[in-house]
Amino acid sequence: MPKILQVLFWGFLISFLGSLPLGTLNVAAMQIGIQESVRYAMYFSFGSLLVEMLYVRISLVGIDWVRKQAKMMRFMEWITLGIIIALAVGSFAAALKDDGHSKSILLNNHMNRFVLGMMMCAINPVQIPFWFGWSAMLFSKNILLPVNTHYNGYIIGIGIGTLCGNAVFIFGGKWLISRIANGEGYINWFVGAVFAITALIQFVKLIRNKDAINKMIHPNK
Repeated sequence: MPKILQVLFWGFLISFLGSLPLGTLNVAAMQIGIQESVRYAMYFSFGSLLVEMLYVRISLVGIDWVRKQAKMMRFMEWITLGIIIALAVGSFAAALKDDGHSKSILLNNHMNRFVLGMMMCAINPVQIPFWFGWSAMLFSKNILLPVNTHYNGYIIGIGIGTLCGNAVFIFGGKWLISRIANGEGYINWFVGAVFAITALIQFVKLIRNKDAINKMIHPNK
């Protein structure tokens, strides 16, 4: 396999598998696909993967700068936590209306879904240490080399992987809901539960200094 294709493949594989666990972005894309349309869900996905690809580029060439912005990134983590809590509360509030059509605070607005995807991804700096760790591993195995062609292939693979991972949730969610009686009536409960669990996990990691930002700055702790 040509080296550039190998780099693209690894970027795709890591991104695709990393997109499969339940998280705020893939669940939000699924909710948009179910309650609005697949087209809007794809717009949201393109917006989020654009920012993710930018974060990867930063992690590849500017990790020393990133380490110096630890306080700012920690502040962003707390902001993200507050937003996730608000999304959980909004989803539960919409679910209590119990008509299957009520939208949570995430969707009850006229913001362009592409921009919404960019914003939701941008406030989550945890992606930088995630990709720094994987990129460091690929560098150590001489799979990824510090040249622009490898960087570009790697980032393209990551974008495709994220898009495919979100597509699993978007199309899989619609398929599943269509086969559950009153399925749309449960979507806000499900999304609220995912946001609530995510917020709890992030809060525990932050107060215990076990979050990804801290691990990146203090790798030996």
